[in-house]
Amino acid sequence: MTKIEFRTHIADKINYTCRWVRKAFLNAPDSRIVILSSDRNLLNRLDDALWTFSDSDFLPHAMLGDRLASRSPVLLTYDDQCEMPHHQILVNLSPAIPACYARFDRLIELVSTETADTEAGRQRYVHYRERGYALHHEMAK
Repeated sequence: MTKIEFRTHIADKINYTCRWVRKAFLNAPDSRIVILSSDRNLLNRLDDALWTFSDSDFLPHAMLGDRLASRSPVLLTYDDQCEMPHHQILVNLSPAIPACYARFDRLIELVSTETADTEAGRQRYVHYRERGYALHHEMAK
């Protein structure tokens, strides 16, 4: 069963996502991560941020569908219906429940401080809880 973690009260999703990905790789260098967002503009900004986030870290990534996607440990996508090259960790930046979440070992739900995003996060939390998932919650630091 997918392990589901909620990270809430995030002021800046792009910065937080970059920090979370960096930490994931420091703790487990073999991590394989898919980052999902229905907002293509946010994904493009995240793509740029992952290249420039840190002067001392390299966070290799690609957009799903790029020629390097099959070799990249971090994939960015707006399409949760497509076939993923791996199913280790899914980071959801979208307000909707990802159609493919149950295929992943872990789901990380990132919820901002914006009212609409917080409400959508609550709805996702209830959805997973009603389906019997053990949920872990952590407030962003």
